[in-house]
Amino acid sequence: MTTTETTADNADTGEVPTTTSLTGLADWDLGELVGRRLADRWVWEARYVKRLLVVDFAATLLATLAAFVLRFQGAPYARWYLLLSALIPPVWVGVLALTHAYERRLLFVGTDEYQRVIGAGVRLTVGMALASYVFRADLARGYLLLALLLTTALSLMGRFLLRRLLHRARQQGRCMHRVLLLGHAPAVAQTTRQLHRKYHHGFQVVGACLPADQLADGTAMVDVPVLGALGASANSAAAAGADTVMVLTCPELDGPMLRRLAWELERDDIDLIVSSSLVDTAGDRITVRPVDGLPMMHVEHPRFTGGRRLVKSLFDVSVAGLLMVLLAPVFLAVALVIKLDTGGPVFFRQVRVGRGGESFRMFKFRTMHVDAERRMETVRQHNEFGSVLFKMRSDPRVTRSGRLLRRYSLDELPQLINVLLGEMSLVGPRPPLHSEVEQYPQDMRRRLVVKPGMTGLWQVSGRSDLSWEDSMRLDLRYVENWSFTVDLVILMRTALVVLRGSGAY
Repeated sequence: MTTTETTADNADTGEVPTTTSLTGLADWDLGELVGRRLADRWVWEARYVKRLLVVDFAATLLATLAAFVLRFQGAPYARWYLLLSALIPPVWVGVLALTHAYERRLLFVGTDEYQRVIGAGVRLTVGMALASYVFRADLARGYLLLALLLTTALSLMGRFLLRRLLHRARQQGRCMHRVLLLGHAPAVAQTTRQLHRKYHHGFQVVGACLPADQLADGTAMVDVPVLGALGASANSAAAAGADTVMVLTCPELDGPMLRRLAWELERDDIDLIVSSSLVDTAGDRITVRPVDGLPMMHVEHPRFTGGRRLVKSLFDVSVAGLLMVLLAPVFLAVALVIKLDTGGPVFFRQVRVGRGGESFRMFKFRTMHVDAERRMETVRQHNEFGSVLFKMRSDPRVTRSGRLLRRYSLDELPQLINVLLGEMSLVGPRPPLHSEVEQYPQDMRRRLVVKPGMTGLWQVSGRSDLSWEDSMRLDLRYVENWSFTVDLVILMRTALVVLRGSGAY
């Protein structure tokens, strides 16, 4: 189960199609029908994997040739490295295959795919270093390091862009998984709304099966066709042309019944997904351990200290320092625009709550008039974000230059200073005000165990278009499932979101 899923733009999956009746269908009829319905899934999934192979091979070929040119600059003594440059691409594809980077369960959504690619890059780098040491091969270390780093980076970029194309196709209703939900009517209704709210997951609910005692009353509660009782789930999935059956938490579906369902779905090659009540827990924290024949799920605690956090801190400081140097002309240009527009101070400083509840002063470029705080009461009734946060699309306190800075998040750049001071991170939960923290329910205080970030899951999932509840849920998901790969994916997605300028005001 993967819950640290990077999200995309809001979109409905469209009207759910009606399904074929079960009456008069024999087993061979069902097999023929579901075969036709599943053909589309097999075609687009196979095409996607083929494109991944092409992307990975091309990325490696480009990376090795670039490393050869940069390192040797056409020196005649290094011509045999051209042969090595041609051998690395198939080796890279093979290593990716061994790390399961082409398995369907890891593709299409979430960060597991990217973690596998990074893991393959580390394994190939270590393997080639050990091979050169064992066989005493006099290889140019600079060439190998540059080639493998570029290979990993280009493969990640290519897979990310390919997934974006997939999400665009899903926005148009293509490349979707047809899902049959099993469970109680309220859970089915809630899950249907959640799956149809975001197209990028690729799940289109085409029907549901309920417990027998809920068939009469549950139909009115569920927004999709109810195809029958739980005992007829396999035939219902075949009749509806579903390629996936999703089992929600349901006491009626015990172990033996679920096992028989899995055997019946195997007949038609229909995927089985069992939803866990462990919300926002990532797969790398879950281990299934057999105890006296009973499958026990062991959930590890998230790690907020240790080597991984040290790597995150070093990465934050290094990248923030580099960006401060590279973006110095941008800082000067923005400061000049603010001065020419309204005069007054360039920076806006505000006390925010950091890790462990400690206060710090967060820096931003000023985007409002200097008397914005005094005018707060005159616009409070126009709040569009709920009772905790204040947001309005056409806030009269925002300056002309401020609207442009907010649209492309340029006002957030001075927070690099907070990152260098160790008060913030590049990626993390949104830094809250003290007034907001005072209104947090107990569960929401969990987000204060890590440093706040310049960007995060909620920023790349809709920014100000999200509700307060959704933004808090995404922040908690990040806290529970942080990894270095997740940070890299969020940073890549942040660049795309900022360029689009959507959801910022």
